[in-house]
Amino acid sequence: MKKSREQPVVLIVDDEPINIEVLEEILRHDYVVLFATDGRMALEMAIAQSPDLILLDIMMPVMDGHAVCRQLKSDERTRAIPVVFVTAMCGKEDIVEGLRLGAYYYLTKPVDPPAIQAVVAAALHEYATHRALREEVKKTASTFGLLESCRFRFRTIEEARSLAVLLANACPEPEKRVLGLTELMVNAVEHGNLGITYQEKSALHKHGEWASEVERRLSMPHYATRSATIEFAREGAIIHFLIRDQGDGFDWRTFMKIDPERAFDSHGRGIAMANMFSFDEIRYQGKGNEVVATLHLEGMVASCDPSTDL
Repeated sequence: MKKSREQPVVLIVDDEPINIEVLEEILRHDYVVLFATDGRMALEMAIAQSPDLILLDIMMPVMDGHAVCRQLKSDERTRAIPVVFVTAMCGKEDIVEGLRLGAYYYLTKPVDPPAIQAVVAAALHEYATHRALREEVKKTASTFGLLESCRFRFRTIEEARSLAVLLANACPEPEKRVLGLTELMVNAVEHGNLGITYQEKSALHKHGEWASEVERRLSMPHYATRSATIEFAREGAIIHFLIRDQGDGFDWRTFMKIDPERAFDSHGRGIAMANMFSFDEIRYQGKGNEVVATLHLEGMVASCDPSTDL
């Protein structure tokens, strides 16, 4: 079945027909639902059908879910598709392994219909946002590869995303950098300047009120004058991004690595993912309202440098 333009496509991967039936019943009214009964079939369908989301069991014969996820994330054609593990395996080591492989979320069996619906909606929204960012990166002029230094000020989520697209083009592999830049810059707005706590964001996500709360706080006198800045500097074979906000800071140490305690939360992995996949190093400074993201260019193909085409 080809992807419908009106409905996102969800691929369910499970070797137990009853599990597929349960998930399909929950999702079929809002999404185009496909299914695969083993890992190899899932990989073939992911390439052929380009689903918007994959719900993946772990314990399967021939190829388990971890192996499937590893191959999905190593293939340029399927790397960006969000993967949600739906499994009875919920031990700490299993969770850490899945998240390190790049899974978006963990859900345990037996499935809870409201939880499935909420996670699927959140994952699809994030996928659409990331896809739009990558498309914007492709359209932005590659002459930013000549940039040596600059400084921008931003206040809103939209400004943060636009600047992330712009500055990603100053780096090799801009589609990879834009996701990490976006995470760090959006954090500077929502958690930094607007003071939305981790717990508050969890509740806002649950009730679908995150965007409206961000807009509400942006208009409040207490926050209206706050802004964040991003500075770019290219020093030889090293690129630095310095992002500052005017918030009270936070304890960043628990967010630098994948934490299995947050595996079932709808957010909270952005900093760790940026550290693992977008940059060579992320270092917070002071009270946590400054962060430096570093990229080492040695050994990279400077794909964004126009001189490589000469």
